[in-house]
Amino acid sequence: MFEKSSWIRLPRNVLVGHGVIEQTAAAVDDLHLSGRPLIVTSPTPKEVAGDRLYDQLAARGDDPALVTVEDASFEAVQDVIDAATEVDAGYLYGVGGGKAIDIAKMASEDRGVGFVSVPTAASHDGIVSGRGSVAEGDTRHSVAAEPPLAVVADTEILADAPWRLTTAGCADIISNYTAVRDWQLANRLKNVEYSEYAGALSQMTAEMLVQNADSIKQGLEESAWVVVKALVSSGVAMSIAGSSRPASGAEHLFSHKLDQLVPDAALHGHQVGIGAMMTEYLHSGEHGEWTNVRDALATIGAPTTAEELGIDDETVIEALITCHEIRDRYTILGDGMDETAAREAASVTGVI
Repeated sequence: MFEKSSWIRLPRNVLVGHGVIEQTAAAVDDLHLSGRPLIVTSPTPKEVAGDRLYDQLAARGDDPALVTVEDASFEAVQDVIDAATEVDAGYLYGVGGGKAIDIAKMASEDRGVGFVSVPTAASHDGIVSGRGSVAEGDTRHSVAAEPPLAVVADTEILADAPWRLTTAGCADIISNYTAVRDWQLANRLKNVEYSEYAGALSQMTAEMLVQNADSIKQGLEESAWVVVKALVSSGVAMSIAGSSRPASGAEHLFSHKLDQLVPDAALHGHQVGIGAMMTEYLHSGEHGEWTNVRDALATIGAPTTAEELGIDDETVIEALITCHEIRDRYTILGDGMDETAAREAASVTGVI
């Protein structure tokens, strides 16, 4: 008797394009949300988009509330939960890059209310996914949460964001390439459940970005369009899988370990991009497809070396050797790398 079941939670409305922030209220009307809205943002995104959204909602008589967060921490999540409770928020907006969206996402999960994602930078696939990332001491936690009911990605705003944030978003997508390889390996060796649909969507998204890297140009709104659509696809793949597996493998373990060793040294997307270069080398060998990953990163202007990351060689080696301990997730790293093997991987790929 077949008893398998799955609950896939996806955004109902996804608005992408020039000036769509002006349609935010209309997109939410279509969701039939009720109650007072709470806008969660951070200082720069507040100036870029948060105040505009506040004025838009206020002009409609929605009586919006607004809270500004400084960092992505459990304390900040609790502050937003408290603010949402105080104003009896019916739903939340996350307006910003990573931290404001992750915090709003987790607070809405706790409150049991809807959440709308309004990214101001195409820096990672958290704008759509059902997971939030917060720091606690020298550890970064990935926490399950509700995916957004709607995503409003204004390419005019995204194209005006610092270019390094966009290249980080590109690198995050490119790293799906090795995340899916690790997932398939875990399926073959450890019988980890694998979704053909989610894996194919994630891999296709990464391959399309690798193949079209030369079309991603600074200041072009069309480039923002391509990148944010790829980030949406990556988030949808995770929702289909019911886990972060389609977009998180050994390259993410490497990045998380760097976060412990040298907090805030580099952007998440840039770290996983370099991690993907080395883990693809481990999957396919010296003459494998790791060069395609490197070339795509270099073409968009993302770092391909430890020096460009701003991280010293020995820290990269330490991260490679120990990052398998970050979480119980089987990857190409298995139970850890020998130091000599780690140096070879980092050296052959040109990371060190």
